[in-house]
Amino acid sequence: MSRLVVLDTETTGLEPSQGHRIIEIGCVEVIGRKLTGNHYHVYINPDREVDAGAMEVHGITNEFLADKPRFHQIAEEFLAFVKGAELVIHNAPFDVGFINHEFGKLKPSPGQIESYCKITDSLVYARKKHPGQKNSLDALCKRYGVDNSSRTLHGALLDSEILADVYLYMTGGQTSLLLGAQSDSDAEGDDTVIRRLAADRPAIPVVMATEGELRLHEEKLAEISKKSGGNCLWQVG
Repeated sequence: MSRLVVLDTETTGLEPSQGHRIIEIGCVEVIGRKLTGNHYHVYINPDREVDAGAMEVHGITNEFLADKPRFHQIAEEFLAFVKGAELVIHNAPFDVGFINHEFGKLKPSPGQIESYCKITDSLVYARKKHPGQKNSLDALCKRYGVDNSSRTLHGALLDSEILADVYLYMTGGQTSLLLGAQSDSDAEGDDTVIRRLAADRPAIPVVMATEGELRLHEEKLAEISKKSGGNCLWQVG
């Protein structure tokens, strides 16, 4: 049975090439299309300042990170958790780029994360499934009815848990009926979402036609056939 690990990171900024580092990793495990409850979560001291813009997104401060372990101290346990799994990541090049940047700073370097895991980009999958629509994590939560009300700030573990729910809905079949190529804004208040009926609902009554109704129906078809010169394709009985 395949093992999925849904992963998210938070960072000091946008570009590892500019010296930015990972400050949080969150992973949740999925086996047999079910969350197992097994997860990996850590905050990391990046040995540099967090950009103000990044701090506005995730709310993680320099003071909070001051006493957290460095990446080299958690690298072995992190790799042990994800090794051999299929990693599901939203906008995978961003997180993979940062992970490989951190691996490259280790002595000796373990190489690249792709050597240990299959990488699946849920953003690429969402764009193929919903072309022309918004496919951010928040937009997908709205589309699939996943509760993200606690997501006031980005957080790696919370976002990985939410993404796991979204990914399972997205890969498990249609869960909503969006008309045509509606955008997310068009879908607001949409009442076409599938409603599941209760298993104990009353049975729907089946009303059979009476003999009189069947006779009238046959007479009507015969009349139509006569008017069409016998070319009617319908059959009686």
